[in-house]
Amino acid sequence: MRDLIHIYELERLLQDTCNDAVRQAKAQGQYAVGSVCGMIPEPLLNLDNCFSVRLRAPRTGSMEMGTYYMTSIMCECARALLERAIEGGYGFLDCIIAPDACAQMNRCVENIDKLKLCEKEHFFVTYSDVPMKSDETALRHYVRQMRQYVLEPLHDRLGIDVSDAALRRALERQNRVNRLIMQIGGYRRESRPRITGYEFAVLCLSTFVCPKDYIIPLLEDVLEQLQTREPDAGNPYRARVVMVGSEIDDPELIRLTEEAGALVVADSYCLGSFPERMEIELTDGEDVLTQICRHYMERGQCPRFMNTAKIKERHDFVDRLAREYGADGIIYQQIKFCDYWGYERAYAAKVMREQYGYPVLSVDRPYVAGASGQLRTRVQAFVESIEIKKLSS
Repeated sequence: MRDLIHIYELERLLQDTCNDAVRQAKAQGQYAVGSVCGMIPEPLLNLDNCFSVRLRAPRTGSMEMGTYYMTSIMCECARALLERAIEGGYGFLDCIIAPDACAQMNRCVENIDKLKLCEKEHFFVTYSDVPMKSDETALRHYVRQMRQYVLEPLHDRLGIDVSDAALRRALERQNRVNRLIMQIGGYRRESRPRITGYEFAVLCLSTFVCPKDYIIPLLEDVLEQLQTREPDAGNPYRARVVMVGSEIDDPELIRLTEEAGALVVADSYCLGSFPERMEIELTDGEDVLTQICRHYMERGQCPRFMNTAKIKERHDFVDRLAREYGADGIIYQQIKFCDYWGYERAYAAKVMREQYGYPVLSVDRPYVAGASGQLRTRVQAFVESIEIKKLSS
């Protein structure tokens, strides 16, 4: 296929958390809001003169200092982020808005705060409690937490407009991004998709780490090109898979999977498209903040939601993706020592295999996984098992 427009530019931007798009926004006087979890609704972090940046640690090498402060049995992602902060990689941030969702990530952010690794005079950190259930009581609590620990600090500390009108503007911009990503991702349903899983992962991840006004024109160009882009005559992939699980903030993991023969046609992982890039619909029946929180609570597929109904919902959600996108199998992956996904991966892999009938690969992986020979071998073996099953059926 012809090279996808803007793909090299976006690959370059993903090599640095403080990339050219971020520096451009900072030069225009905008505030950079650090984000570490999707449980803080993204539109709240992109109000008025703010833009959100999901914290990552591209090109991670040693994690020695992060491990010193957090021990070797804590999440590799959290340790890598702390290591990058110690190196000075997040000095451009004006604040970090964190949920009290993952204890290990909380320790990372607390260390960034206590060690004063972000030196701006007005820099601050907030934490908020987010739901573990999905019901009306949890929603009311969620809304209060978002108002008290997100909107009010942004207004009081940075002078950000947090009115309903500002929320609607931020949501409209967010929905433009969401619709573009979903339209682009829709081409993955084709029998010979005109976009690879790796290309889509680059595009989708870029929407989490670049200002929305910067990324929207690029996505529009990509969507226009895809309307006439022709897939290659031959199909280099031997299986179609759904990728599910914990945070993937490096598209090299998707590239590795596809080089091993498994085309990633759909995803449901942190920093992926489902459900994080699904459109947020507004009605006139509730205030804007409540509706945004309701969307994140009801559509959320994070294993932090531990009630039985949400657990079953996650299984049904992955099943629906697999059917809609014609997947032959499912890959469940988690970063080493991730508590929530550790339990979810083990249980869901068994359920999806035994109750839903899918071939499932269950992987406990390092944070930096793009060059893992062991992981490549496991994906290749998984693809072969799918082919054998097809032959015998």
